[in-house]
Order: sequence, then C-alpha cells, then structure tokens
Amino acid sequence: MPRFRDGFADPLPNKVRFDYSYDGVMRSFEDSLRRLGLDRIDILYAHDLGSLAHGAMHSHRFTQFAEGGYRAMDELRASGAAGAIGLGVNETAVIDQAMTIGRFDCFLLAGRYTLLEQQPLDGFFDRVAAHGARIVAGGVYNSGILATGTRSGQQAYFDYAPAPAEVVARVARIEALCDEARIPLAAVALQFVRAHPVVASVLVGLGNADLVDRTLALASIPIPAAFWTALKAEGVIPSAAPVPKAPEGQG
Repeated sequence: MPRFRDGFADPLPNKVRFDYSYDGVMRSFEDSLRRLGLDRIDILYAHDLGSLAHGAMHSHRFTQFAEGGYRAMDELRASGAAGAIGLGVNETAVIDQAMTIGRFDCFLLAGRYTLLEQQPLDGFFDRVAAHGARIVAGGVYNSGILATGTRSGQQAYFDYAPAPAEVVARVARIEALCDEARIPLAAVALQFVRAHPVVASVLVGLGNADLVDRTLALASIPIPAAFWTALKAEGVIPSAAPVPKAPEGQG
C-alpha cells in the first residue's frame, strides 16, 4: 500500500516547508532548473497559496509572498528566465487577492470551473480578463468523477475525496443526457471548460501515450448545439455559460 503524506502517495522522505519569501522562491526556481535540465521556465507558478491550503496561516504566507516572493517572480519574468508568472491554486479568492499586489499573466485554477462548478462565471472570470490574465483550467474532471462517471464499479472521486451522494446523483443526471445524445461524459466535461474565452488551456493528466490519444479524441468529438441547450434547460450549466460552437452542419 502507498504511504500518504502531505497529499502525496509514496512521498519523498522530506518535510514540507512552505517558503514564499524572495529567497525561497529564488532557491526553488534554481532547484527546478537543475531538476528539469533547463535554463529557463515557460510559466512559473507559485503554488497552493490561499486559505484552503493554509488555513489560519494564510495571512502570514500571503504577506510573505506579497512582500518577497512576487518580487522574485517579477524579476525572473523581466530577465527572461521565466516567460510568464502566475498562481497554481484551487480557489478563486486568493487569485482576487493576488491581482491587487502585482501583474500576473495566467492562473492555474484546479477544479473550480467544471460541469459541476461554475461559480467563476459570477464576475471572477471578468476580473481576470480585466487584469489582462488568462486561466489554465485544471481538474476539469473534478478529481475523476467527470471522467469515470458513476457506473465504473470503482470509487468515484470528487475534489480529492470520495464523491458524496449528492454529487454522484448530479453526475448520474448528466450521464443520462450524455447517453441520450451518445456522447461520452468526459468529452462534454473537457469541451465545456475549453469554450470559455478566458480559458487559454486545459490541464489534464497525460501519464502515458494512450491517455494522450484518448484526450485528443475526446476534444474532437462533435457535440451538437442542441446538447448544450439541453444541459442549460436541465440546469446543469447556467444559461449564460459559453459553450463550444456547433460542428458545421449541426444544430
């Protein structure tokens, strides 16, 4: 059985210490270059800021980042050592907070914009666009349930934990609509997120060649406009949510 610590299975025998200071970010950056064998980074993220990750320590760690870590990232971007900078987080509140202390290029937001969660449509995505940034959407399958569905016979996961009954019931409703249209649930989950104009890219797990091929296939499955209309009519997604354009010749 794997050992779990700090959210990781079979972690290295090290103690996690969060350091968002100027020196901490610079050390982490240099260590990353050595591990990757690179001389620059395309996108440099500060990960796991926010109350969700740090609880009562959030204020202290965000202040440390605002007073030091951000300056380091900004300098690395200005020098060309990093092509772009952003945060990698699981909540929108800390992104709103970060946009008040400096200029960011993109935000890796995991799990908060999916077929099951669309709170960012309530002004958050507009604020990101006004900031001049884009979203890299991670966790578009909400930790698994929107990829596996509810009928695999295995434990379905939602937001890094076993899916509660209410979520399972919601996904089962979506699966029924997918069955009627003969469209895979995972294709709908992937294509829905990609349709928003502030979403520059979607990040999914691609651990082997088969998963790469499967994801490319899911991204290209034609989904008619009538299907998205049905999702809105059923209240699965808001009526104002952007959806992919219908394939040519399909309504």
